Amino acid sequence: MASIHNTSEIFITCPNRCQIYLQKELQDMGYEILDSTRSGVMTKGNWNDCIRMNFYLRTAAKVLYKVAAFDAENKDQYYLGAKDIAWEDFLELDKEITIQSVTNNEEIDNTLFTNLLTKDAINDRFRSKGFERLNSSKEGKEAVIFAFWSSGEATLYLDTSGDTIAKHGYRKISFVAPLAESLAASIIYSTKWQHDQPFINPMCGAGTLAIEAALMATNRANGLMRSNYSFMHFKGYDDTFYKQVREEAKKKALHTIKSKIIATDFSNEAIVNAKRNAQTAGVDHLIEFELCNFEDTHIPEGPGVVVLNPPYGLRVGEEADLIPLYKNIGDFFKKQCKGKYGYIFTGNMELAKKIGLKATRRIEFFNATIECRNLEYEIYEGTKERVISPSLMK
Repeated sequence: MASIHNTSEIFITCPNRCQIYLQKELQDMGYEILDSTRSGVMTKGNWNDCIRMNFYLRTAAKVLYKVAAFDAENKDQYYLGAKDIAWEDFLELDKEITIQSVTNNEEIDNTLFTNLLTKDAINDRFRSKGFERLNSSKEGKEAVIFAFWSSGEATLYLDTSGDTIAKHGYRKISFVAPLAESLAASIIYSTKWQHDQPFINPMCGAGTLAIEAALMATNRANGLMRSNYSFMHFKGYDDTFYKQVREEAKKKALHTIKSKIIATDFSNEAIVNAKRNAQTAGVDHLIEFELCNFEDTHIPEGPGVVVLNPPYGLRVGEEADLIPLYKNIGDFFKKQCKGKYGYIFTGNMELAKKIGLKATRRIEFFNATIECRNLEYEIYEGTKERVISPSLMK
């Protein structure tokens, strides 16, 4: 008999090129890495492991528990393979199911067809066992099935997340082109920030980077801001372990931080929205918000990081208008951020050339479909010959 309590492969998805940060998170949680791609990491575990991953992972999007893999050259083979799975061991009659899929097959060019084929196979399986058809939904609020059909092979998973965990539950109000929370967490992990050092975020927008930094510094789990996951709606789920995970997370969360987190923006609307988002996350008392131009941001003495996410200028005519901004960021780093590591997350490398500083690292990312870099600048005190590295400063 199949069961959610069995150990199986678990594939955790993430934003493109964030897999190294997800991999590190999983290893820190004690999980073995079986494989990784640009968009996810494979490990193994049972349902309780899926619960922990959903609750704690900051860089992930979906936690997928594998139930079967089979050859499927065409729709008939796919249907038979999907129908052969003991869905009655996983799915409850009184729960709605949602089917989601990714399809890369010569015969099928529409994921909606794969969704329908999967639903038909599940329901035909149920009817062959003497059960009624399951109610289906597009909402993904209860039991979610995920199908990955590539070329001649199909893999079916129980999607234990449901709504993506890339959204961390606090951003009720957005601003212009906000970063996805999981991407913001990955960007912070890519920096050299230590939690006992200042984290400074001019041009804060909706406040996502500063809020993620505060959540990390206080060890506050994202799961504390969410009450419904797909893993709660499969047969065999017992919420005893989930309640234990919540209580454990509450005890681990800190109420103070060891250094400053500073977020500034020239827009009053941005600051108001960022404060509200921080309040929802429970970290508003830990972030110093200030209404000012980025050049006027207070920069504390000593080591730390300064992280900016300026506009990329992707619309016609915008790039030329942003050249002065990128030049000013370079001047801001050189004049006011000495002894710090500076980071500029941008999807426009032509504009990045206007910064006037040589990047020590160019860390690859994607923001949705836009290829980006998190550019790292080690900003020296005085000349490079008289370097004082922030990692050596006390």
